[in-house]
Amino acid sequence: MQSKSGEIDFIDVEIDLTDLERGVPFVISKLEDLGAPKGSILRVRDTEPAREIPFGKAEGVGVYLDGVNLPDEVYKESDVNVVIKELNKSVEGHGEMQCYWQGNTETALYFYGDDAQMMAVLMKEFLDSYPLCKDARVVTIAPKQLQD
Repeated sequence: MQSKSGEIDFIDVEIDLTDLERGVPFVISKLEDLGAPKGSILRVRDTEPAREIPFGKAEGVGVYLDGVNLPDEVYKESDVNVVIKELNKSVEGHGEMQCYWQGNTETALYFYGDDAQMMAVLMKEFLDSYPLCKDARVVTIAPKQLQD
């Protein structure tokens, strides 16, 4: 599901299982191995209403770069690939960038790892020093209840 800005709000995947007793733990384990974020929910429709099983291990941070309000020379002289490389370096051992989203006014870089707050702290020095990161927003995106 996308927000009005076009950014992904959530992803819904449907899976038919023939053996819920073995299948549910298997699906949860596989999705967590693949990086499912904390706050994910598995809805099992074997009862009415459906059972909801929370799962997920990864925590996430979104770094939102201003795409329109910085001086023109910042956009000409800066490189988002440098931002990605340096932020990945800064959170090494705790997480890494998994994907990005580019909207009309900002670009979001999504980092997932073991501790969202720690990743935000580790990113701060670079974000404060690189011109393209001026006024960047850092938002905890998983688990959602930690959002500002």
